[in-house]
Amino acid sequence: MNSTPPAPARTLADPDTPFAVVDVHKARRNIERLAVRADRLGVALRPHVKTAKSLDVAALLHDGTPCPVTVSTLAEAEAFADGGYTDITYAIGIDPHKLPRVIALLRRGVTLRIILDSTEQAASVVEAARAAGLGIPTQIEIDCDGHRGGVHTDAPTLVDIGRILHDARCLDGVLVHAGESYFAHTPEEQRLAARNERDTAVAAAEKLRAAGLPVPTVSVGSTPTAHAAEDLTGVTELRAGNYVFFDLVMAGLGVCRIDDLALSVVVTVIGHRPEYGWILTDGGWMAMSRDRGTAGQPQDQGYGLVTDLHGNLVEGLVMSAASQEHGTLTVRDGAVLPDLPVGTRLRILPNHACATAAQHRGYHVIDSTRPAHDAPAVQALWDRVSGW
Repeated sequence: MNSTPPAPARTLADPDTPFAVVDVHKARRNIERLAVRADRLGVALRPHVKTAKSLDVAALLHDGTPCPVTVSTLAEAEAFADGGYTDITYAIGIDPHKLPRVIALLRRGVTLRIILDSTEQAASVVEAARAAGLGIPTQIEIDCDGHRGGVHTDAPTLVDIGRILHDARCLDGVLVHAGESYFAHTPEEQRLAARNERDTAVAAAEKLRAAGLPVPTVSVGSTPTAHAAEDLTGVTELRAGNYVFFDLVMAGLGVCRIDDLALSVVVTVIGHRPEYGWILTDGGWMAMSRDRGTAGQPQDQGYGLVTDLHGNLVEGLVMSAASQEHGTLTVRDGAVLPDLPVGTRLRILPNHACATAAQHRGYHVIDSTRPAHDAPAVQALWDRVSGW
């Protein structure tokens, strides 16, 4: 086996395909857009770093300095703690066997917040906290739309959970995620989802406070509601993650434009089946993921839209099918199948940035504002920090 490392990539024409690309100009623009909005709404922004899982990408969020973040796995929490992040919310319901890792991070000086939605979980947290001799900051997950986990604001268990946690110095607040906002197809539906998310979180906080319990944190957020919210009075922080890269699902909802998508995957044409109207590439679902998030939207984008290496959409061309390592490109809407010889490189825009990013070990970075000739220049290589 040849162990000689490949030559450094100079342009998107150099690395072996498929590989992931981040346009740093678009990512910065997306980040600035929500930062300005959060500031106008008067809330702290706690970005969800599960999308990119990258210290390099996270460095764009707050001028290179660690900021409060949200994670979806303890591996992410540990990796970001190693990278200097000390204010982390682990936004997946806790179970007892994970608590030793939570306590280990707390003992390192990391403020690691966890979430739960049952008295059983609360009792386990309290037992672990007392055994460790420390408080475990815990937020009660509130259900605002029936999408996933959480306690209803009118459930008696809400106050019960709060009391259990408060007695052990563990109650940190409430957390709400409007999961159904990803199916809100109009600006008005998204505004209503954002209002309901905010109203539900504030109502839960008020119910706990009426019972004499402190609620320092009222946390809300999803990428659609973060961009649709008009009033966050009573909320202390806003969470979102997908917005850094955006994707075709968000574009289909009107939350962003196609031109805002900062993540793509470079693939190579490897064959043709003209009798079927197919162009074959070396990028299948292992490169793009199996996510078909646009299938339920008015415009189904298959497994992704196709651009040239410079990011210009190829008219009517879509990645309509995928096997493990093969992608099938076809045309729609009366477009003519383009003549793309074997060896042609293309970029595929993903349905779900989080799922596509998870398929890759890192990112080749370009800047679409810089002049390019045959192919955009690679500015840097950014690694993912966890999940492998």
